[in-house]
Amino acid sequence: MATDLPLSSPDATDSDILRIENLSVDFDTDRGWTRVVDDVSLRVAPGTTIGLVGESGSGKTVTSLAAMGLLPSQGCRVTGSIRIAGREVVGLSESELSGIRGVDVSMVFQEPRRSLSPAFTVGDQIAEVVRRHQGLSKKDSFARAVEMLDAVGIPDARNRAKAYPHEFSGGMCQRVMLAIAMVCRPKLLIADEPTTALDVTVQKEMLRLMKDLQHEFDVSILFITHDLGVVAEMCDRVAVMYAGQVVESTLIDDLFDDPRHPYSEGLLAAIPDPRAKGIRLSSIPGAVPAPWDWPQTCRFQDRCNYADAGRCDSEPIILHDIARNRSVRCVREGELNLKGLTG
Repeated sequence: MATDLPLSSPDATDSDILRIENLSVDFDTDRGWTRVVDDVSLRVAPGTTIGLVGESGSGKTVTSLAAMGLLPSQGCRVTGSIRIAGREVVGLSESELSGIRGVDVSMVFQEPRRSLSPAFTVGDQIAEVVRRHQGLSKKDSFARAVEMLDAVGIPDARNRAKAYPHEFSGGMCQRVMLAIAMVCRPKLLIADEPTTALDVTVQKEMLRLMKDLQHEFDVSILFITHDLGVVAEMCDRVAVMYAGQVVESTLIDDLFDDPRHPYSEGLLAAIPDPRAKGIRLSSIPGAVPAPWDWPQTCRFQDRCNYADAGRCDSEPIILHDIARNRSVRCVREGELNLKGLTG
């Protein structure tokens, strides 16, 4: 079966910071074992940012949690391979995973206040990560915490390190989360909708900060979002997910100029155009189907304007390579003339 290996350089080797191959995730539900991520493969090369895009329910977050080893041990089955900095993480014990998190890979989430303890100062929470992984003294680890708060743009970092999360705005809390994630200089940062809860101005500042940290710390990023505008600003490549599968993967410019999957075209068409005043926003009809309702054929066919009876609904659709750096899951890919933002 074809996989999403062209997501990064086609010449990628074990130097890839993240390599996911044929990842599937099943949960034990009241409907029995239900697959929510289906045969996903992707790579993140050193120093690059890969966007993982799709509507809610597409499987983006579950994919990222699997990479972090944060899925529950009971009622969940993870198959396939996830290698971080060359090390296989599927099947590792919790203690082994704890040694990897924060050092090789870190993660920031959409709601920073849920990840910060209200009972400890932000400086203590950053310092705890340093003590845990690098064994520094309390004094030295707190000094590192202050340095990191300064690096993420917290004013008066030494004094603010003694403050509690409730004394910070949402944007400042997300900066604290970035400080926690980056303080041990991980090789990979997974960012799961990190700017969704922020206003537009703060969002732009956060994206600029993440780029600066990427260059300063030489970290690779897996950026998960539903916002293609953010992807355009942040990412080198993009993988589009729908109903648990990758349906298109390519260079970011190619996706915006020349989408090859109807779902990608629909997502691009839904981006608001500030110049198009008074024109109704485009939308994709319907919703992402629940995992137990996934068809065995094309999963997008019920919402697709180009669905062809007898072809799209006759057999499973594989992700196939159409160019050196491009893969698409669509039987009509070669005959459709889809519109990009410049089309």
